Amino acid sequence: MKYFGVLLFILLSTSINAQDFSDLDKSPMDVAHIRNNDNSPMARIIYSRPQKREREIFGELVPYNTVWRTGANEATELTLYNDMMIEDYYICAGTYTLYTIPNKNKWTLIINEATNTWGTNYNPDLDIAKIPTIPKQAAAPIETFSIALQPINQGALLLIGWDNIYIEILMKNISSE
Repeated sequence: MKYFGVLLFILLSTSINAQDFSDLDKSPMDVAHIRNNDNSPMARIIYSRPQKREREIFGELVPYNTVWRTGANEATELTLYNDMMIEDYYICAGTYTLYTIPNKNKWTLIINEATNTWGTNYNPDLDIAKIPTIPKQAAAPIETFSIALQPINQGALLLIGWDNIYIEILMKNISSE
């Protein structure tokens, strides 16, 4: 009987604590990944996904002409498992941080050698690429900030979207040529 009482206490205290979801992260972490044709990894992006929640995003919550961590919480992390051409830039396999500078008519995607950074703890001396791109109008509003890697011939399109805007960046796998 003594063991039953101890077991009942453990079960009740565990179930009470396990049901407390009130302090969950408002911008949960997610991952986008893509594999090569031989099923080996090509690229992975780890990022946090803030919600629009009826807020004005670009130009307000995310100011124009300012370096943005490209998500929430920790800065967005890009791992390349192969050497890649990202637009016109040769990028060696490795782990990097992705930043963006949004603007109404032009965005800049920044690939930076810093890793494990919080927010916009940004050092421009560690930039290895600054890639200009034109933002596009999304077909429908994007409530949750999203990143995707869409497979294309020998590479991927990196898609970054939120609110009514998205950008796409061409990533070509050098190793598969």
